[in-house]
Amino acid sequence: MRKFLVILDDSRECLNAMRFAAMRAAKTGAGVQVLSIIAPDEFNHWIGVGNIMREEARERITVHFEVFAKWMRDRQGVDPELVIREGEAVPEIIAQINDNPDIGVLVLGAGSEKNGPGPIINQMMRASATLPVPMTIVPGEMSKDRLEEIT
Repeated sequence: MRKFLVILDDSRECLNAMRFAAMRAAKTGAGVQVLSIIAPDEFNHWIGVGNIMREEARERITVHFEVFAKWMRDRQGVDPELVIREGEAVPEIIAQINDNPDIGVLVLGAGSEKNGPGPIINQMMRASATLPVPMTIVPGEMSKDRLEEIT
């Protein structure tokens, strides 16, 4: 089964990317894989403290994911899967795509701030020529109604 890979983070634009991935998956019979990445610099502490912080980050991600997962299941009939990786965002996104041949599309949400669409999109654009899947960029300011129209 083809899957839409969408990134879960704390950005506002993440919401539209999640909506788009779930709506497209529901309409095309695909799945959704939600990837959250824990940056390595969050754990540059003593080993014991770093391990506790890592576990707390995983718990926070899981709670955040469950909010989106419930909406996807209840509203779109899509049961997403959560993947948590540790490392730098772009290399981990590329590794996840390369490790999972079922991923057919990468979905990213674009921010509307003055400094551009966001660091992940900026970096992914540089890597886009060698990606094994297409990348869909969803405007963070797009309305829910418009998303429904185009999916």
